[in-house]
Amino acid sequence: MTGNFSRYGAVDLSGLANRANQPAGAPGGRPASAGAAGAPGTTAGATGAPGGAGGAGGGFVVDVTEATFQAEVVNRSATVPVVIDFWATWCQPCKQLSPVLEKLAAEYAGKFVLAKIDVDANPRLAQAAGIQSIPLVVAVVGGQLVPLFQGAVPESQVRQFLDELLRLAAGQGVTGTAQPIGGGEAPKDAPEEDAGDPRFAEVDEALARDDLDGAVAAYEKILAQTPADEEAKSGLAQVQLVRRVRTLDPTTVRSDAAARPDDVQAQCLAADVDVADGQPRAAFDRLIDAIRRSAGADRDTLRVHLLELFEVVGGDDELVRTARRQLSAALF
Repeated sequence: MTGNFSRYGAVDLSGLANRANQPAGAPGGRPASAGAAGAPGTTAGATGAPGGAGGAGGGFVVDVTEATFQAEVVNRSATVPVVIDFWATWCQPCKQLSPVLEKLAAEYAGKFVLAKIDVDANPRLAQAAGIQSIPLVVAVVGGQLVPLFQGAVPESQVRQFLDELLRLAAGQGVTGTAQPIGGGEAPKDAPEEDAGDPRFAEVDEALARDDLDGAVAAYEKILAQTPADEEAKSGLAQVQLVRRVRTLDPTTVRSDAAARPDDVQAQCLAADVDVADGQPRAAFDRLIDAIRRSAGADRDTLRVHLLELFEVVGGDDELVRTARRQLSAALF
């Protein structure tokens, strides 16, 4: 994973659609892209996206344009989470990821809607969203943007992101189930209702109350019974991160860390902010550099904190694997 999942840093999308729909050069709008492949309004299906609305996805995939973003994404997100897949026809990783997302959209049977946005056909929308590289997957819950991940990650990790997204949505009261788009029928073999994994019922209840301490206690109870439960370990690490950063001012934290490079606590807090802002590479580099400069108890504190952030990002992520090797080199 090269992104993170947390409530921290969510941004309001209410103005994004307006910016995207401004004529090029209009006040508040974005300049048109000179290299756009196709006119605004061209749908993913028309430009050769794998699957797309009317194809894979069980009727829960919609091609979104600048003109339909407000209705299909922002408005819809008030009742059901919307997962946005930013893609382009020339992007090879997109061709790997899109079928996975569409398969899972069908499997989850309306618990989220997959919105596909062709960045070439919708340049103003891509620029308004600040897209720098693709594939990029984000979610919108109640009009709020939640970063998910970047790149063609494995299906198992996509599932983890989606499950955490649904827990976050439940905590914000966004628990609707979408009807198949375009009047299609729901998959015949889809269960009428899925109560979710019963192991996490107490976690979900705590998050619904915005009780992070309760969610931590619930995760710890699961891990006391099954210490090797990777989903519980990752969930616990994520909730603990949110609990640490939710009252912090990122600018102040980073300024303090820059002014006090040898302050262990300042570096740990700055690394937390980096991960919560979707910059795990910066967090890992920060702590590994601090480990190289430290010794004794300070070094061990930094090492343990780095391992906790590995749990947040996910042990299978390439950034984590690389950082583990760098950590070993720094320690030995």
